[in-house]
Amino acid sequence: MKEPKVHVGILFEPQIEFVLMGSYLFEGKEINGEQKVTFDHGKILWRGNLYNELLFLPTKEQSDAFELIDVTIGINFHWERKENQRFLGALKIIVEGEKLTAINIINIEDYLTSVISSEMSATASLELLKAHAVISRSWLLAQIQKNKEITKSSVTYSTYTETKEELIRWYDREDHNRFDVCADDHCQRYQGITRASTEIVRRAIADTRGQVLTSEGKICDARFSKCCGGAFEEFEYCWENIKHTYLAKQRDSKTITDLPDLRIEEEAEKWIRTTPEAFCNTENQKILSQVLNNYDQETNDFYRWKVSYNQKELAELILKRSGIDYGQIIDLIPVSRGTSGRLVKLKIIGSKRTLIIGKELEIRRTLSTSHLYSSAFVVDKSEIKDGIPQTFTIIGAGWGHGVGLCQIGAAVMGEEGYAYDEILLHYYIGAQIERLYK
Repeated sequence: MKEPKVHVGILFEPQIEFVLMGSYLFEGKEINGEQKVTFDHGKILWRGNLYNELLFLPTKEQSDAFELIDVTIGINFHWERKENQRFLGALKIIVEGEKLTAINIINIEDYLTSVISSEMSATASLELLKAHAVISRSWLLAQIQKNKEITKSSVTYSTYTETKEELIRWYDREDHNRFDVCADDHCQRYQGITRASTEIVRRAIADTRGQVLTSEGKICDARFSKCCGGAFEEFEYCWENIKHTYLAKQRDSKTITDLPDLRIEEEAEKWIRTTPEAFCNTENQKILSQVLNNYDQETNDFYRWKVSYNQKELAELILKRSGIDYGQIIDLIPVSRGTSGRLVKLKIIGSKRTLIIGKELEIRRTLSTSHLYSSAFVVDKSEIKDGIPQTFTIIGAGWGHGVGLCQIGAAVMGEEGYAYDEILLHYYIGAQIERLYK
């Protein structure tokens, strides 16, 4: 197998400004310098002409770069911001809806060098970086393969069910059908060569070149999140009702392996209100700085955390985020949980409306201006007046969906001397490591 290329959606705006910093070819002509493209009645307006799409190819693939102006990073997160970003490879501009999309076409190994540098600090241990290189490569190739299968079969995957009693929605990368992955946390954080890579990152990529995780003859859908909160979540509780044997229930520990059934409410409550031993239960700043970039370190509490709302704040927030007027919020009741204690279904009882919502990301989006750190939480109500709580305190565990590799737990394992294959097989149970290409 030859090293594949990946198509990455970077920027989605009615007008895109960029700079071709090397010598690029468009329809055989050399182009460089500052450029501007604008959406115009379903076409791309560039240099006075209209196009269906534009493709700028670098003459020197390993050195020619382009810069996109005002790329949004951290979309819908507390640290969302804009920055200029530089990329190697080709630049493709297409029309999607009423906007233009800028797509970077790049070799997978070059893409991974950026992903590892963007997702994690370049000060991380070599073994942690190697582990992350393998899972990022695995996840990407699995998504590309899945996309090809969807295209061939014309199968559509439902991510939404609604009745009078329930609204269940989950979010996955099927949102993208004109490119392979996006550049934000929805897929994998990718920021080109904006943040300089280091020798240790390049070594981690080279040492694992072409390596992927496999299970039962297929490339693993190697999900990962910041902090599992001490227990692994299973795939089916966050996305489609599919069971992947390598994404199974387990405690994030080698010394204590027993794990309560956190689908039981009493067990989940005890788990979330305490701080059980786990690899990811750490406050070691040296280790955390290996995983968390500066803007991620703006948050210190993630293994266990707390958020409070008064009645007015919560009612207005839920209305704004869901578009549903529940009236005053009377209660938030757990309906079902996954194997990490994350809520899969939550009943919102209001003075005007009662509805069960899910899955985990829909719950997190509904109860926060950006995202709650996770859906593994319990709720304390206080200051009850005429049956209406005036304060809701959400006490939670972990950061992210908790499926697959736990980045903070893996960082601790790397610091404790575990090799990258040991780290991988701790988080992806029963999987194998194979090399697809040299």
